[in-house]
Formats: sequence, C-alpha cells, structure tokens
Amino acid sequence: MTPRWLLSHARGYLELGLLEEAAAELAQLPADQLDGDEVLALRTIIFQEQANWSALRITAGLLVQRQPANPGWWITFAYATRRAVSLGEAEGILREAELRHPREATIQFNLGCYACQRGDLPEARRRVDAAIAFDPHFRDAAGTDPDLAPLRDAPV
Repeated sequence: MTPRWLLSHARGYLELGLLEEAAAELAQLPADQLDGDEVLALRTIIFQEQANWSALRITAGLLVQRQPANPGWWITFAYATRRAVSLGEAEGILREAELRHPREATIQFNLGCYACQRGDLPEARRRVDAAIAFDPHFRDAAGTDPDLAPLRDAPV
C-alpha cells in the first residue's frame, strides 16, 4: 500500500475514533517517512486521545520546532508539558508562544489558568479578560474551567 493510502486510512480511522487502527496504519509507513509533519500531526492526535502526555510532548515539541507559526502546536506542547512535567515548564512554553502569537486567545486563556493555579489572581484576571476580548467564547469557558475556580471564588 502506498504511503498516501496509509495516511488516508489513518485519518479515516481517527475520524471514527479508532486509535489503535490509526496507529497501525502509521506503523506500516516506510522508515524514511515516519517523521514527516503529517505523520507527527496524526500521532499527536493519537497521543492526545490516549492521554499519553510524554509522547504527545515529544511530537508536539517537534512540530513547534518545524512550524513555529502554528499556535496550535505551542498550545498542545504546553498542554502535554503541564501533564508530563510541570505547570511551570508549560507556562514557559506559552510565554514564548505569546511573543510569536500575542493575540492568540487560547494562549492568553491558558496563561490565565496557570496564573490562577499559581495564586496570582490579578494576572489570571488580566489574561482571561484578554482571551475573552480576543474571542468571546472564552467567557463560557472561564465560567466552567476548573483551573479558574479560585478566580471565580475571589471577591470582585
């Protein structure tokens, strides 16, 4: 089977939620194609769905190096790093991402969550407000995200 077909099958399996089957398709790729960006992106989806934070951190980190203009890879890299390593390291990743993507709402929102977890409620409020200004759907997320419970419980 050609690599193009294997990738197509892997994408199809992912759309159906069949992670093991998608991974099996990717495993059949020739060795010289295992680290292509599309393969890494598909593996990233698999690892995220499996909650395999260490593996997700590796693939997302590679994608950040290769495609720094894509804010989604930074966000995924930080997400995995928070779970595999620490909140502090994840925050460092997003602070670097913010320099490249200062108006990315998800980066602002996640930095707000991290600030809240560190106990810096003024910083958390500023970041969450910025996220909402960039994308109003974050207003709903701010009302339910467990990381922001201390902010919601604080007197206004």
